[in-house]
Amino acid sequence: MPISIFAWPGAVAIGVSLGLLGSGGSILTVPVLVYLMGQEEKVAIAGSLFIVGSIALAGSMQYLRVGFIDWRNVVIFGVPGMVGTYLGALSAAYVSGIIQLSLFAVVMLLASYMMLRPMKLDQTRHAPRASWKIATDGLLVGVITGLVGVGGGFLIVPALALLGGLSMHRAVATSLVIIALKSFSGFYKYLDVLDKQNLQLDWPALVLVTGLGVAGSFAGAKIAHRVPQHKLKQGFGVFLVVMGVYILYRSLPEALGIAA
Repeated sequence: MPISIFAWPGAVAIGVSLGLLGSGGSILTVPVLVYLMGQEEKVAIAGSLFIVGSIALAGSMQYLRVGFIDWRNVVIFGVPGMVGTYLGALSAAYVSGIIQLSLFAVVMLLASYMMLRPMKLDQTRHAPRASWKIATDGLLVGVITGLVGVGGGFLIVPALALLGGLSMHRAVATSLVIIALKSFSGFYKYLDVLDKQNLQLDWPALVLVTGLGVAGSFAGAKIAHRVPQHKLKQGFGVFLVVMGVYILYRSLPEALGIAA
């Protein structure tokens, strides 16, 4: 299928979002693949996991060099997250694509809430969160990742900053590694899901979007220090509200028809 020229800026925006905020990339990826490239829902969700995982992995390399990644949280949060993502992708075989897209819109609205809600990092520190609770958070976020194709950075970054005690820069860096691990875990299982349903990935589109997204992530990381983060998050949060409502408007009637 020819790749729409309108998908190019969308692909760059995916990477810029990950570079600036450590999250938000996959929230943009599924709509780009579904509405701008015309992909079937399950194919788009699977492709989103590959794209976001690749962009997050590339983006994490620059933080690796400066030692910003907290490997303890990568293990505690990321490994259970990989298991959860695999389970979420496994369950996707039993859920229709249009229902997945409707659930995706709900997650998008949740992401907008997380973006618009002030994050008070200067509050009194809480007692360190128990490791098993952090692992449980990772598992649950992973299930969401596998089912609807989002990396979950909008949940991971606040968790690492507020509960894990990391600075925002370290939380973003660590989030990128966790997103990559979870995304590739889910993508691996989706290959089997797509094969059983006789669906195929559009590899030229995935390679193009990934390449543009990686370039965007480097650009986003370079300007991250110059952009007021709270204003950026507020603007992105409003955009997510609009997109979430639009996707629900498009998908919910059909999803309810299937459920009925």
